[in-house]
Amino acid sequence: MARGEASTGLVVRGAGLAALLAPRHLALGLGTWMTARLAEEAAQRRLFPWLAVAFGAGILVFFAGADGLPSPVSPLLAACLCGAAAAGFRARPVALAVALGLAALFLGFAAATLRVASVAAPVLARTTIAPLAGFVEALEEREEGARLVLLVRSLGDLAPAQRPMRVRVSYRGSAPLRPGDSITAKARLLPPPEAARPGGYDFARDAYFRGIGAVGSLLGPVTVLRDAPEPPPLRLRIAAAIDDARNGLTRRITDANGGQAGAVAAALVTGKRGLIDATTNDTLRAAGIYHVVSISGLHMVLAAGVVFWIARALLALGPGLAVSWPIKKIAAALAMVGVTAYCVFSGWDIAAERALVMTLIMLGAILVDRPALSLRNLALAALIALAREPEGLLGPSFQMSFAAVAGLIACARLLDGRLLRAEGAGPLGRALAWGAAALAGTLATTLVAQAATAPFATYHFQTLQPFGVVGNALTLPLVSAVVMPAAVLGILAYPFALDRPVWWAMGLAVRGMLDIAAWIRGFDHATLVLPAFGAGALTLLTLGLLLLTLPASRLRWLGLVPALAGLAAAARPERPDLYVDRDGAGAAVRVADGRLATLGRPPAFGLEQWLKADGRSRDDPGLARAERCDAVGCVATARNGWRVALARDKRAFEADCARADIVIARTTAPAACAARLVIDRAFLAAHGATTVRFAPEGPVVTTARRPGEHAPWRLPPPPAPPPAASPEPDPTEWAP
Repeated sequence: MARGEASTGLVVRGAGLAALLAPRHLALGLGTWMTARLAEEAAQRRLFPWLAVAFGAGILVFFAGADGLPSPVSPLLAACLCGAAAAGFRARPVALAVALGLAALFLGFAAATLRVASVAAPVLARTTIAPLAGFVEALEEREEGARLVLLVRSLGDLAPAQRPMRVRVSYRGSAPLRPGDSITAKARLLPPPEAARPGGYDFARDAYFRGIGAVGSLLGPVTVLRDAPEPPPLRLRIAAAIDDARNGLTRRITDANGGQAGAVAAALVTGKRGLIDATTNDTLRAAGIYHVVSISGLHMVLAAGVVFWIARALLALGPGLAVSWPIKKIAAALAMVGVTAYCVFSGWDIAAERALVMTLIMLGAILVDRPALSLRNLALAALIALAREPEGLLGPSFQMSFAAVAGLIACARLLDGRLLRAEGAGPLGRALAWGAAALAGTLATTLVAQAATAPFATYHFQTLQPFGVVGNALTLPLVSAVVMPAAVLGILAYPFALDRPVWWAMGLAVRGMLDIAAWIRGFDHATLVLPAFGAGALTLLTLGLLLLTLPASRLRWLGLVPALAGLAAAARPERPDLYVDRDGAGAAVRVADGRLATLGRPPAFGLEQWLKADGRSRDDPGLARAERCDAVGCVATARNGWRVALARDKRAFEADCARADIVIARTTAPAACAARLVIDRAFLAAHGATTVRFAPEGPVVTTARRPGEHAPWRLPPPPAPPPAASPEPDPTEWAP
């Protein structure tokens, strides 16, 4: 009897557990838990940052799905309706949050629509060699010459509706040019090139939002017109004067130091990076400190911090001021003015502008007695930056800067160094504890920032610097304690011509930074090249990062699910077996041993992008050659046994269409071509750069653009001229 009772009891308890695990009970329990967590988030005012997330989601929907340029009326009307609904849902927190999120999403979509329409300008339709006249809007000196941005007055016989508003050209002549000059010259221009591979960097899109409708080079002599037919616009005169001052200060800093130390020091102050050579750039990247030479959040925060500290220290010298005046707020206001002036002088780059917005909001919080560093302020900065430049959301600069700050704010309690405080210790003990806390804080913040930015850096650049923690820990103290204070003092001393010793001292610190970077570059595997993963994996990783950083409650642990799923997807990317250049000039196919074999003459920049996407460096010795190449074409056998042929001449079509499985050509293939897949001029004109993956069920074709897509920066090109009449573009003219 006892056994029966025990058994009966076990059955009853099992039935109760089964009832609790029923889908209905699970859904109710999860709903209750979510409601409690959302109420906790609302109580701590942590729902506001999600409005910035929803705003960004609307921008992504526009760029990912909109075909053509929709009217902003529809999303604005939808946003108003959602806002009205939110007003009626004030007593229902969940419905209120959903309505506000939808309103923010529609507003993001509308902002992207308005931005695209506001920057609309003609894009050059075909490669053109013609006389060019215009004003030099910006000039960057480089080792091999200069790079100019010209505001175009005339280009050959093109009508204004077909003429680009701005062009970016390389100049290797000897005539001295300055911003603001009115010049005429013969130019070779081509449309801004699209991505070298599907999912790769799209220069055409970035150029469109900067008003650049063509890229190329100046040919022959350049004439500077002292009496221009028309005066330059006021906006151009102001921009040219600032750019000329930047170039003058760049030369002064480089003259004070010389070599690459001078070039890097100048870039830290003026944002002009043209004099930094490729070796130094690679060294800085390998050490994980390339962000130091890009005017962004680090520079804005340090510049504002130096001005804030100096102003507050000087105001504190007066006892009366320190007691009766709010010197902290005065110093914050002066820091706001100083950092804005620094952003203007450094070129008002997109990344610098976003960093300025964030810095001004943090300093503004001091003026109204609010916490300076908070997720709410970060979300407000993101909303302002995205409303001004929605396209920035697609680039690595915005993604990495906001991800790093969000990670640091979320981990602030773990980075305050409480465990290393020496309460009651003597001077030596306090000094040691302070040094240990500073070192631990630097290492911890670097680790957090690298972990937060790694998904975006790997997605965009396919590289990872495992020793970046060491590089930042060793160089950032130099940058914070010597380089940036010297930069501020040098700019203040520059009008009095007393700045040369300051630049020399700054150069010593920069040399130390470069020495550390070169030492780290010598480590084995200092730079890891990883295969490119897709947008799906990045979306999961981004969602995981948002859930891990934005919530204050236990809701954040839900972020582990998409984060781990994203890591799994990124760790096993589907690598293409065939890469085809957007012009059909070259290709790379994976052969039996797993290596990529090149066919034809792929552009150097495109080949580098293919290798990086495949997880190989640009100097990888494993790159193979096609089995056979002659004057009319190339042939290679892919790893699945298919024959891939690249036809350089129409004479190759007869044999290639009969024997090859895939035919690639810059010209139009015969309609009767019997190959399984034909990638010719018509196909590439509609689809752009193409990749093919040989799956068991058949070839999976991925293209850089959708057929019939009508994006303003992707105007359908006209029929391409014969290869002999179409000069191959030099990738150095348009590479970022």
